Amino acid sequence: MNNQRKTWFITGSSQGIGLVLTKQLLSERYNVAATARNMETLKNAVGVSSSQFLPLQVDLVNENDVASAINSAIEHFGTIDYLVNNAGFGLIGGVEESSNKEVHESFDVNVFGLLNVTRAVLPHMRAARLGHIFNLSSVFGLIAGAGWGIYCGTKFAVEGISEALAHEVKPFGINVTIIEPGYVRTNFLSSGSIAVPENPIEAYTAIQEEKRKHKEDVPGNQIGDPQKIAEAIIILSKSSEPPVRILLGSDALQFANYKIQLLQEGIKANKEITLSTDF
Repeated sequence: MNNQRKTWFITGSSQGIGLVLTKQLLSERYNVAATARNMETLKNAVGVSSSQFLPLQVDLVNENDVASAINSAIEHFGTIDYLVNNAGFGLIGGVEESSNKEVHESFDVNVFGLLNVTRAVLPHMRAARLGHIFNLSSVFGLIAGAGWGIYCGTKFAVEGISEALAHEVKPFGINVTIIEPGYVRTNFLSSGSIAVPENPIEAYTAIQEEKRKHKEDVPGNQIGDPQKIAEAIIILSKSSEPPVRILLGSDALQFANYKIQLLQEGIKANKEITLSTDF
């Protein structure tokens, strides 16, 4: 144990951005407490055995499990300086197609799991009067399209929670940054991290095409480099005034600018009605 090193706590570390970030941090001699649903999968993926690396098998939806993991990290490293809420999965399907169970499963991991970890970490960060929380959202936390209502709903929630949290914890010296990538070239779309409703409705032809495209055409052609995203997060961790949100990727910037354009056009077109409701 070396308490002079900064310590990171990262969820969803057995694949994707979480795995790349974990490996990069370990190569730079940070302490990393990394979580996944399966301990052996995590250990094999990271491929490192050292006192700097603490693998943890955690059910993020279980508050007791999360609290135990946070306590284990504190006991092992003495502190948690950075939290990366990275774990999540997607659901491609229409709102009508998506069952109550499927919607709950998405929100359980993407939103309630994030909240469980954040609440468990914050007392330690407040006591230390420092810390930085990175919440992995998506550019689809800003804009939504057909077939993405549930997934975007979870990411919209992450955006609202994170923006409020940033104001709440700033007096304690804690920063919050929302990470908003576009499409990233990981195995997210082919690893079981994305689901489709069990009962599709064929009448939604555009949504069925969206599912096919993201199964067959998009994997391997995403523009985002996960290594560069990991490096950007590390750079942001060293900033004295980090942003509350940051877009990562040229496609993310394009989507965000399109949403801004839609908002501006809508505000202008409906300004008369907007102003008519005041006393």
